[in-house]
Amino acid sequence: MSLQSLNKSGLPTSLARLLRLVAAWVKQHRDRIRGLVLGTRDTYGLVFTALVYVLLIAIGFVYLYPLLFMLITSLKSPSDLLNPMVQWVPSELYFGNYVKAFNVLDYLNTLLSSTLVSVVPSAIQTIICSIVGYGLARYQFPGKHVLFGLILATFIIPPQNTVIPQMLTYRDLGLLGSIWSLILPALVGQGFRSAIFILIFYQTFLSLPKALEEAARLDGASDLKVYLSIAVPAAVPSFIIAIIFSIVWYWNETYLTVIFLGGGIQTLPMQLSKFAQAYENLYPPGMVNIFDRLNEAVKLSGTFLNILPLLLMYFLLQKWFVESVERTGITGE
Repeated sequence: MSLQSLNKSGLPTSLARLLRLVAAWVKQHRDRIRGLVLGTRDTYGLVFTALVYVLLIAIGFVYLYPLLFMLITSLKSPSDLLNPMVQWVPSELYFGNYVKAFNVLDYLNTLLSSTLVSVVPSAIQTIICSIVGYGLARYQFPGKHVLFGLILATFIIPPQNTVIPQMLTYRDLGLLGSIWSLILPALVGQGFRSAIFILIFYQTFLSLPKALEEAARLDGASDLKVYLSIAVPAAVPSFIIAIIFSIVWYWNETYLTVIFLGGGIQTLPMQLSKFAQAYENLYPPGMVNIFDRLNEAVKLSGTFLNILPLLLMYFLLQKWFVESVERTGITGE
């Protein structure tokens, strides 16, 4: 469009000149603008980036919504719970729900028990699985592939199918109700989901160059020294993955821990499973007013206290956890 045609349309001369300059600039930088918006071979455009961020925010909201709902509801006072107008923003931050849940869960004692039940077997299991994975990856012996297949079968077979023989064996050995019912299986590589950790270490050590170990042996290093000085430092990401997942699985496991530990040791998930009964024992319905009775906010406070140590562990180890997942390639876990 020429300057004369713009003037004929009734636009001022200065505005017509400005539009003409803008049109000329756009024509001159058309390829650059197209690359900025749609992207090039080397970079993503604004459209693709915006779609990715929208998708990530939507997925993140789906995962974070239950946690946000739990946290906000646990901070509501009894009056806010009864008020249908109060949804996402409580009129006040009420921590009385956490005080009640803290007392009902006997939090300090059960937290110590949960830490003992989850951390100790997890640490032992991680060390043993790394040794087993290294042996399977580096040594040749008769029946190796059969043994490896049997180890993986222990992960495929549901634990409900083997819990009765285990329980009877532990009963004969006098281990029921003791932490040793969890430690001893971890010592022999049969802890909770040990097979998946053995597979992770097996793949890690299998990809380790043998030239490093051969050079160490030429310098007079023993097998143990080769494992500690070469294999272990190279498998640090696998160790981080194994210890974190193992702690989470031991922490959240209630089916096997209830059977093996019984009433000898009470963990937070075990105590949470009977939260309503424990609350009524501590706060009898006939002895408290209506606002101190068990409600949804108190239940969610107990649930949040149960997962709080795991959240803190993840936030503290987030950097190493993400890097380890990327290096070990177990994003499907």
